[in-house]
Amino acid sequence: MRAAIKILCICAALAFVWVAQPAFAGDYPDRPVKMLTMVKPGAQIDLLTRALAENMKDVLGQPVLVSNNPGGSHGSVMASELSSADPNGYTLGVGATAAYTYTPHYAETNYKFDDFTFISMLGLNQSGIVCNPKRPWKSLKDAFEWAKKEGKGLTYMFQGSDDRDVMTRIAEAEGVSLSYMPSQGGPSIISAVMGGHADLGHLGAILFEYVKADKLTLLAATTPQRLTQLPDVPTLREQGWDESVEMYVVLAAPKGLPEATLSRLEDTMDTLAKNEEFRNFITTDLKMGPVEFGREYAEAYMKEAYERFGKQAAAMKK
Repeated sequence: MRAAIKILCICAALAFVWVAQPAFAGDYPDRPVKMLTMVKPGAQIDLLTRALAENMKDVLGQPVLVSNNPGGSHGSVMASELSSADPNGYTLGVGATAAYTYTPHYAETNYKFDDFTFISMLGLNQSGIVCNPKRPWKSLKDAFEWAKKEGKGLTYMFQGSDDRDVMTRIAEAEGVSLSYMPSQGGPSIISAVMGGHADLGHLGAILFEYVKADKLTLLAATTPQRLTQLPDVPTLREQGWDESVEMYVVLAAPKGLPEATLSRLEDTMDTLAKNEEFRNFITTDLKMGPVEFGREYAEAYMKEAYERFGKQAAAMKK
């Protein structure tokens, strides 16, 4: 009888120890995952984040709950919160790559580039420089040549510091005076350009419907490659300037994830890379440019972009 009681006590003690143990990384995830996003509900990146969360839930077997954290330069508020989260895989972030590669060079942040692990690129925000169709320009090169010939400056309505800085360098290289007009987003730029209050403006994917309706003219794709729905318009690089506005969207996590957790997230993104419905939602419904999924490409691109923007920032400070 005593032996039986002793065995029961040992089993109970072992059960208590097992229950008290924290979940191993190999059990990840054993509870809901929080996914931060840099924008307000309903915005393009928010819709992408929610689609990603839903698809990751199906693969991981746990809810993925979206939390909107807008604000800061290119989403630096979200990046800041992500950097301070426990590196356990239960807080992830979806946002613009510029928050990590560009903003730290130009603004004070309480995070560093090395505070993050980049799990996968998700899409490319397509964008371009537009003008009023009444203007005699078919390309951005035409606009600058016209300005030089007429001895006039140009007004440019920008969305953020990155596209403003790109146009600053181009205008200086061309010897053209550029006056800047801040915007309140795409609709304000459309109104100003169509109304003749701004010569040039920088727009995201909203430009497609206006260009196709002949309400705006696309002068240059500002992305690294041509726009998927307007492939006949050259990029800035193809028009002679080694410039682009790179607004990729990336899935990131705090640095220091357990290897098993990171491996599970990588495997999840490999699975989603083969999900045609999810990929088509990004490129067709959200009108984003396609990108290569996976951690290897994400880490390589982010490192290269961070170093490149750092050199540009240093050159502009001279």
